[in-house]
Amino acid sequence: MRRTSLSVAEARRIALAAQGLAGARPARVGDGALAKLFDRVQLVQIDSVNVLCRSQELPLWARLGAHDRRLLPRAVERRRLFEYWAHAACLAPVELHPLLRWRMAEAFQNGAWGSLVALGKKQPRYVQAVLDEIRARGPLPASEMSDAAEKRKPGQWWSWGDHKRALELLFWAGALTTARRTTQFERVYDLTERVLPDAVLAAPTPTVEDAQRALLERAARALGVGTAADLADYFRIRTTAKARLAELVEAGTLVPVTVDGWKHPAYLHRDAAVPRRADAVALLSPFDSLVWERRRTERLFDFHYRIEIYTPAPKRRFGYYVLPFLHGDRLAARVDLKADREAGALRVHAAAAEAGVRAATVVGPLAAELRAMATWLGLARVLVGAKGDLATPLRRALHSSVP
Repeated sequence: MRRTSLSVAEARRIALAAQGLAGARPARVGDGALAKLFDRVQLVQIDSVNVLCRSQELPLWARLGAHDRRLLPRAVERRRLFEYWAHAACLAPVELHPLLRWRMAEAFQNGAWGSLVALGKKQPRYVQAVLDEIRARGPLPASEMSDAAEKRKPGQWWSWGDHKRALELLFWAGALTTARRTTQFERVYDLTERVLPDAVLAAPTPTVEDAQRALLERAARALGVGTAADLADYFRIRTTAKARLAELVEAGTLVPVTVDGWKHPAYLHRDAAVPRRADAVALLSPFDSLVWERRRTERLFDFHYRIEIYTPAPKRRFGYYVLPFLHGDRLAARVDLKADREAGALRVHAAAAEAGVRAATVVGPLAAELRAMATWLGLARVLVGAKGDLATPLRRALHSSVP
């Protein structure tokens, strides 16, 4: 029977199933499991903050559990994944490259950040010279470009010199891509034609309309159900999304539905599973695709979430690097985590349950998840601070579970 309305609980379970978070993690984790993960979520966001581990590792942890931490970088090295501004800075399957070429084609006009576009328009010869240097010298990080030591003006955006801006513009335009990352997490730029597989480069470029329809269909598959704004945000398709969504509805790919309490109409992917329950236990990256769209996160989970890394310490509500804890079908708690590598400990600076969540129901699964994460990160113990209403029961649970 074709659905026309959903409860919030149903929408929540649909979302978790679509993201690969509704059930048990796989017993065996290898390249096949990683490929299935990307087939579900399409994109994994990259972030340089390393207070716990690199953020791009955490979506794998949430969905796959303990795995070889070389799994993701190995997929990049084997040219199965590439970096691009697909949502934010993301890893994506190389098969997505043709679908993103329309964005690359717009970069020099208005597709990239304003300061990059301005550089391309004012100094096209300089940008070409940067491209020629990469062509001649091979893969390079920005710090090894010939003018990397140029004097920067006070207040310059992100302290980027023109060479870095030119590299980023060329990256956005698809002329360059990332060959690898340095140990300091710098991009190492190279010509796209020297990095991506020949079959991907030779694939035909679809029309803008076809590409955007395909991306929005993938977004709907990854989210399960969402409003037009939710689906548009996944691949950051703005002004044309509604027209493309209407075409997907006409084709039968998306089904218009109402969700109880949502102000705007929603779209259900025709293949979305509607599980009767969700049995998730997972710590989520602040940049996990389940919680990218903060307004959708509030509508689905009644969970107001903001990253407080750049908030002055006295003004933080929950902590510096706070991970939502998914338990069942709820975002049930928040934990502020740090990998103290010198002490060999996973530090829980704060742990707080959400309103209406009883500590007794969540503290055991959370303790087990923290202990498993510590082991995966090569840390010998979990140390819990004093902040948050879960701190004391969590400390007891961890102590009682010590072998």
